[in-house]
Amino acid sequence: MIDAIDRKILKIIQRDCTIPVAEIGKMVGLSTTPCWRRIQKLEESGIIKGRVALLDPKKIDAGVTVFVSISTSQHTQEWLSRFHEVIQAFPEVVEFYRMSGEVDYLLRVVVSDINKYDQFYKKLISQIELSNVSSTFAMEQIKFTTEIPLGDKDKRDGSEGGGS
Repeated sequence: MIDAIDRKILKIIQRDCTIPVAEIGKMVGLSTTPCWRRIQKLEESGIIKGRVALLDPKKIDAGVTVFVSISTSQHTQEWLSRFHEVIQAFPEVVEFYRMSGEVDYLLRVVVSDINKYDQFYKKLISQIELSNVSSTFAMEQIKFTTEIPLGDKDKRDGSEGGGS
């Protein structure tokens, strides 16, 4: 379980993981060593999966975002495994979800232009049988965050957070 201090640490490093541990410690009321131990524990437990740099897609010629809805009549484990393999081989696919409802899968694809998306689409349908593929192009990104809301559990349940 994570406590209120862990949540504070996670909120900070989700916004900027380059902040020095000593500064994070000051922000959450810990000295450097106990703060570092908490971060290591969060990494070892898998709560922190990695630390990355976020890039501006427009500045690296990857400014077109396409949401691809896929339906299939194939629902065998063999087909599903093959589909996963096919999608993993496409670097343009930055998110891949199995859905409930009328759409079976949703992809977020990032490319430089519509021509690159057309190449992606043709390659995709040549590698695996799909019943329906529908593409929607994002016109404007209104909000983007990688920060997962943590809530304030300790405030909701009335318990005191803490520890070192």
